[in-house]
Amino acid sequence: MADFESPTVMPKLITFLSSLLQRVAESNDINQSLQSQKISVFHGLTRPSISIQSYLERIFKYASCSPSCYIVAYVYLDRFTQRQPTLPINSFNVHRLLITSVMIAAKFMDDLYYNNACYAKVGGISTTEMNFLEVDFLFGLGFNLNLTPTTFYKYCSYLEREMMMLQPQINMSESKLYMGISSKLHLSFNEDDSSHHQQQQLAV
Repeated sequence: MADFESPTVMPKLITFLSSLLQRVAESNDINQSLQSQKISVFHGLTRPSISIQSYLERIFKYASCSPSCYIVAYVYLDRFTQRQPTLPINSFNVHRLLITSVMIAAKFMDDLYYNNACYAKVGGISTTEMNFLEVDFLFGLGFNLNLTPTTFYKYCSYLEREMMMLQPQINMSESKLYMGISSKLHLSFNEDDSSHHQQQQLAV
């Protein structure tokens, strides 16, 4: 399994997650007129000028959270979009969802972490908005934050495999992540987070 603590691996993970979220957001932007999508506190009035990759690199540079937080944030985004099918990731909400998921993952995983005000500054939003985003995200998850080691390593293995297979440019139909987009192909993980199995889906 890839060592996500390695300084050479983390940039690749950041690039992969950014590319993945970019493709999902663009796909949902196109499909927006074809399916019902609600407006939420995560939805900005305009598309942020900063790219998803630059935004995630900024978080990585200034948030100082452990590498595992990015894996856990990925899991949380996956869970969130499955529980909130009318709130798919798109260009208007992806940045706020990203900063919120990383912050919550850091609070759950790390012994030491920055407070909401620091994450708000990193994310370019107010502390008040950061607080609202955190609460909405937690309710959207149903407060399901626990991960078993098995679930964590399944997601790590999946990401490692996809990073190795990833080409510079791939078609959306080849994407391996499901985050609220219409896709008939999916990969199911069986989680055992609360003494019972929950099925999680990642896109293919």
